[in-house]
Amino acid sequence: MTLYGVFQVFAFVLGLCLGSFLNVCIARMPEDRSVISPRSRCPHCGHPIRAIDNIPLLSWLLLGARCRDCHQPISVAYPLVEASTGLLVLLVFREVVPGPSALDGPHLLAFAWYTLFVTALAGAALVDARHHIVPDEFSLWMIPVGVAGALGLGFLGPDLAPTWKQSLVGAFAGGAFLMAVNAAYWLVRREVGVWPGDVKLLAMIGAFLGAFPALILVLILGSSIGAIVGIGLVLATRHGGLKMALPFGPFLALGGIATLLFGEPVLRRWTEAFLLLLPT
Repeated sequence: MTLYGVFQVFAFVLGLCLGSFLNVCIARMPEDRSVISPRSRCPHCGHPIRAIDNIPLLSWLLLGARCRDCHQPISVAYPLVEASTGLLVLLVFREVVPGPSALDGPHLLAFAWYTLFVTALAGAALVDARHHIVPDEFSLWMIPVGVAGALGLGFLGPDLAPTWKQSLVGAFAGGAFLMAVNAAYWLVRREVGVWPGDVKLLAMIGAFLGAFPALILVLILGSSIGAIVGIGLVLATRHGGLKMALPFGPFLALGGIATLLFGEPVLRRWTEAFLLLLPT
């Protein structure tokens, strides 16, 4: 196996470990519990999970998806989160470090920075989908990480990240835009249209990706995916008259991830599609 292949394996394994940590965050953050201690326990019998039984993905397979002590089933959600995060981090590695020639310090630091970004997005999406909240640890606290990373990477080489000025503008623009949308919605409907967690999440995305054109693409993709999912749920449940509250955070997170991984081609196709709709 080549050195580049070894790094890809490392990126996947790193993602598995981060996914395992996200499982802890999903369970504890909404209850304001520490994600560091105590050790993870079986939700059925409460027995602490042994280190050998806490290997991401592998332990679930070896245990036959059951607790070693009480033999109750272990949810498939745990390995799915781990495997998805592993694949996500691998994709980020291949995007940020596109080949063996990019195996240098600056690109690897950029990979570490963007890995923090997508892990926070994945955590925000999963917690919001389950509990309808976006923890500050995955949004507000990550904004200075985004700005500081853009500043540091700017000294190492061009095109590794947005400039620190673009990062600051992106954070401000992301938060200000959704705050303005919420204010307008309140004036018209006298209801909250955008929750504070979504405002902070988009500000965090702007801190890592910059304002233009990234935030525009994030909003287009997030809104489009959300609309498709919402319409699909209405049709599937046949409750067209039922008011369904879908959290926006997961769709913003998906938009942010897609923008990072496929930004330029997607933006180009959206622009071409828009131009086709214009009258000639």
